[in-house]
Amino acid sequence: MTAVLTKAFAFVAIIAMGYILKRVGFFHAKDFYLISNIVIKITLPAAIVSNFSKITMDYSLLAMCVIGLLCNFVTIAVGYGINIRKPKETRAFAMLNMSGYNIGNFTMPFVQSFLSPVGFAATSLFDAGNSIMCTGMTFTLAGMVVGEDEKPSLLGMTKKLFSSIPFDAYIVMTILSILKLQLPAVMISFADTAGGANAFLALLMLGIGFEIHMDREKIAQIVQILVMRYGIAVLMAVGFYFFAPFGLEVRQTLAIVSLGPVASIAPAFTGALNGDVEMASAVNSLSIIISIAAITAALIILL
Repeated sequence: MTAVLTKAFAFVAIIAMGYILKRVGFFHAKDFYLISNIVIKITLPAAIVSNFSKITMDYSLLAMCVIGLLCNFVTIAVGYGINIRKPKETRAFAMLNMSGYNIGNFTMPFVQSFLSPVGFAATSLFDAGNSIMCTGMTFTLAGMVVGEDEKPSLLGMTKKLFSSIPFDAYIVMTILSILKLQLPAVMISFADTAGGANAFLALLMLGIGFEIHMDREKIAQIVQILVMRYGIAVLMAVGFYFFAPFGLEVRQTLAIVSLGPVASIAPAFTGALNGDVEMASAVNSLSIIISIAAITAALIILL
């Protein structure tokens, strides 16, 4: 478990560094938006290109893509449903910050260290479906909720989706992977380098946006989101492990992935909708801490 604890400490240390540097004046609250723009428009798309360039599509595991989509839809629906009588901003916030899975920046290192290549492939394909949601679709749905009560349209949703650079990168790389086509080596090398900064910047961004001084109403909302998120996660993990029609390795993988933290891009998208970035960052940061404990416990039990 040393490797798990070392990685967990590194994640928490980067978040803490961002917060401490903001408190001492090195960063300011407005710097969150600069770094979030870098993450959304440069490092996250590069990470998508880099990761997909290393994936060989295994058609027998394509069901993982659908499962990744469905897990997101479940948490989005619950986030919307439990806040149905609350302001539209609260509903949109819950949809963004209760859903999505931080696979590339958080779960994948655990999978690489402790599971087999089959588990790695299953995680990658789960993330393919997850990426559709957390890099574009969830933001689109939340944006429609906070809109001026305009009726949803396929054209409007499509425009919003394709205005997301990470989503565009996901679509292109998925098509290339299915067709078994490779980008030029120089482009992959660039993506590897730029994408390598994504985890650090995304976690640093969380620290900069984090604020621990919150009123009771915010604390109550954070607790509600986290309790619902991890209540659903535990149910999914148990259900996948005992009832999913896959081999043991894939069922172990799904159980572990289900316990992952909220997508790291959620605070940036919250800011894009003029939501409460500090509260979104707190939810995200706390979800990482909870997931460190949850995944560590799951690895001890399942392996």
